[in-house]
Amino acid sequence: MGIGNMNVLSYSVFNGSLQEVDWSTQKLIVNTINQYSYCIAREDAAFEDALKASDILLPDGVGIVWAAKWLKGEKINKIAGADIHEYLLKYLQTTGGRCFYMGSSNAVLEKIKKRAGEEYPNVTVGTYSPPYKPEFTPEDNAEILNAINAFTPDVVFVGMTAPKQEKWVKENGALIEKGVVCSIGAVFDFYAGTVQRPGKVWQNLGLEWLGRFVKEPKRMFKRYFYYGGVFAYHLVTSSDKK
Repeated sequence: MGIGNMNVLSYSVFNGSLQEVDWSTQKLIVNTINQYSYCIAREDAAFEDALKASDILLPDGVGIVWAAKWLKGEKINKIAGADIHEYLLKYLQTTGGRCFYMGSSNAVLEKIKKRAGEEYPNVTVGTYSPPYKPEFTPEDNAEILNAINAFTPDVVFVGMTAPKQEKWVKENGALIEKGVVCSIGAVFDFYAGTVQRPGKVWQNLGLEWLGRFVKEPKRMFKRYFYYGGVFAYHLVTSSDKK
């Protein structure tokens, strides 16, 4: 059970403020949950275990916000992967910290490094592009971990899409010697500018999902509509309701 005292659909979901967390902690695993990842985790026990092993599990999606309201009668604030990414970079800017991006292509990582250098000049940034394959070999993992540990980061951002990234952190996180380890998936492309995140209007209305669907209807249809229906079913039949 991680940091956060609200049980939502059998997950300990963070319902506090990011300012309340001691980010100087030597090791902290941060993941996010939304309606899609909840549904996928019901079909993937290793993914479910990875989410439940989080020290902080952020409510990334209006589905989880609605679930908290429906089941517990309480309001929690959505904290997306992009939000925790921005928050931690600002934190590192004040501390002169070090962050490491693990995932994506070298081209994307170079764009991230360039932008971070301009926006957060006090932050030292390292990167590593892992092999593009479904599963890493032990040799792959050793090389990734050596690169991370040699950099001695305060924060490690992992971006390999869910559920691969969360399961990788669950399996290998203990071998990362220090730092907050945060799986943020699509944020790598958002921050690099290779994929445009829906704007503030969509975000503030709780319709970021709709903005993403409009941009990529074919890819996002199943995620939002099919799994949206599956999530709604689990929500109304949940025994968690007060």
